[in-house]
Amino acid sequence: MNIAQNKNEDVMKLLVSQLQQRFATVTLGGGKKAIEKQREKNKLTARERIEYLRDTDKPFIETAAFAGYEMYEQYGGCPSGGTVAGVGYVSGRQCVIVANDQTVKAGAWFPITGKKNLRMQEIAMENRLPIIYLVDSAGVFLPLQDEIFPDKEHFGRIFRNNAIMSAMGITQIAAVMGACVAGGAYLPIMSDETLMVEGNGSIFLAGPYLVKAAIGEDIDAETLGGAVTHTELSGIADYKFKTEQECLDQVKNIISKLGHMNQNAGFDKIESSEPLKNKEAIYNIMSEGNTKPYDITEMIECITDNSAFEPFKKDYGKTIVCGYARIGGWAVGIVANQRLIVKNKKGEMQLGGVIYNDSADKAARFIMNCNQKKIPLIFLQDVTGFMVGSRSEHSGIIKDGAKLVNAVANSVVPKITIIIGNSFGAGNYAMCGKAYDPRFIYAWPTAKIAVMGGDQAAKTLLQIQVAGMKAKGTPITEAEEQKLLNEIKSRYEKQTSPYYAAARLWVDGIIDPADTRKVIVEAICAANHNPNMPVFKTGVLQV
Repeated sequence: MNIAQNKNEDVMKLLVSQLQQRFATVTLGGGKKAIEKQREKNKLTARERIEYLRDTDKPFIETAAFAGYEMYEQYGGCPSGGTVAGVGYVSGRQCVIVANDQTVKAGAWFPITGKKNLRMQEIAMENRLPIIYLVDSAGVFLPLQDEIFPDKEHFGRIFRNNAIMSAMGITQIAAVMGACVAGGAYLPIMSDETLMVEGNGSIFLAGPYLVKAAIGEDIDAETLGGAVTHTELSGIADYKFKTEQECLDQVKNIISKLGHMNQNAGFDKIESSEPLKNKEAIYNIMSEGNTKPYDITEMIECITDNSAFEPFKKDYGKTIVCGYARIGGWAVGIVANQRLIVKNKKGEMQLGGVIYNDSADKAARFIMNCNQKKIPLIFLQDVTGFMVGSRSEHSGIIKDGAKLVNAVANSVVPKITIIIGNSFGAGNYAMCGKAYDPRFIYAWPTAKIAVMGGDQAAKTLLQIQVAGMKAKGTPITEAEEQKLLNEIKSRYEKQTSPYYAAARLWVDGIIDPADTRKVIVEAICAANHNPNMPVFKTGVLQV
């Protein structure tokens, strides 16, 4: 290994260490004191419940651990969106698991909580996976009720999805381990089976205080809506248990008896082979700040079986690399931005990370081929956008870009996107950003997501601001202008951070680059559960 590669590895490992430290912080939820209060009530934390429930010999891919990161600070924050969730295995079956974190504002729903829960239901529906709800929530966070209650993608959509999933035949199990209040009471009752823990679990539309205020009735929570009441009197719940462990054991038992579908999506799979390259070789390819060219095929060889890759149209449209491979035995099509500076057959230099006419044309055709062959698509994003200037415009870059966007938008095979570096402007769209319905989307700690790069954006914003100041007759010195530029750039770059994106669920998570292969394998395993695939159609294409 040379000095440059050593430096690259050190920088990447530092970013991964920072990721692990931040993750360790969010796993504390509402903090150690709040966790101790759970203990005093003989309650497990959300993470402990999932750990007890899941098969620990198989992967658990947590989703949106950084939801709400550095948001809602005026309310004390909302770590992980007040919910711990992901895709894992229970009794050998791949499932979606969603657990309210009672240590975060009593499990109350912030706006980001609703968005995260809807994303988990979306994953269950798209992949036809059973979903398990571990319920312990005080309901809507009242100070922000206008941002979580009334709109289409707000709180009520959860229960609408409960009904839709039930009609789709997707198993839903709800284990009520704490409060389940107001509108939230519909979630367990709209699930297939409801389990409750005696003494802690409760379900009611209005709690004792509200009942007292509304109709003057004095009643305690257990009598009003506890496990005994709902299993013996109202008939709302199906099982009651003395302990959480007994409750979770029954969830495992229920899942173990689920029937298996006769049909899956049918994606091709053979026996898996590990990459020939060392797992951590993926760390030494990208430079600090992603400022130097690198060969994307070296990244690909770190994640594919036997480090094998079969390029498609290798010598045409070189700034996007397309080709076939296997990951964990699964056949995949890979679409990746090449970061090397290349030369086309005409002798013209092309910048790495930029989409040109020929690369857009090639990628669109490759995506169509994968849809024809029912091969899942993997997008590796490190894109600065489409080529600009008179030559590109006159050659029809918008037309060729539209062709690629059309192919991505209409693709019916599962799309899995990994943002490894830049994800700027329309390049984000063409390479299957969040708006294009990737089945799963993850970011590396090196990812940057924005309408354009920080330098260009800051200078553009500065020019607008300075022009406005001059128009008002406000003079500005060169030193003041530089200070203003630095402030704008700092603010803008914070918004391009992968943590900013993960906080808002623009990505499903930030991953260690060495885990890229693992998350892709688990994503395809999940996607293969859904046998329903529409006919591939692109509509009108500009040619």
